[in-house]
Amino acid sequence: MPNAILDPTGRGAGSNAAARGGRAERHGDLTGLRVGLLDNTKHNAMLFLQEVGELLVSRHGAAAVSIVETKANFSVPVDDSIVSRYRQACDVVITGVGDCGSCSAAAVADGINFERAGIPAAVVLTDAFIVTGRTMAEVHGAPDYEWITTEHPMASLSADEVRERAVRLMPQIVDALARVDS
Repeated sequence: MPNAILDPTGRGAGSNAAARGGRAERHGDLTGLRVGLLDNTKHNAMLFLQEVGELLVSRHGAAAVSIVETKANFSVPVDDSIVSRYRQACDVVITGVGDCGSCSAAAVADGINFERAGIPAAVVLTDAFIVTGRTMAEVHGAPDYEWITTEHPMASLSADEVRERAVRLMPQIVDALARVDS
């Protein structure tokens, strides 16, 4: 029996997402899709994600926010059990908000893990951690992985400012979840 080699980057051979550079298949729009939200525990992340979920349903035709979880540890990427729950419960996922070094790196890893499992993901990071995000994407074998970048910080914003930020980022979030590459 041949020896198996574990790929620490998480790249799986033969998956459809792997054939598309690690990117899950998009549907062109969000009509009727179930939305998952993954909170990384950072201050204002859940408020931001809930606002995004509500906007995706009310303005972009998503069916519902069908799963909302908070990570146990913001600095650790999601494991297979979390990815499996999301794969069963939703069609797209939004995660973040990366506004520190370790949470930004983990958010990028989360997005890549969801994408490789066939779930389109929108990851939100603040602009102070672009290098951290890019480094994690490279470590995971997805150097061109795209995320949504917003101004730093997010944690110190008022509730109204968080809601305004969600509205402002909606075009990028919808594009990240629905854009079909030609």
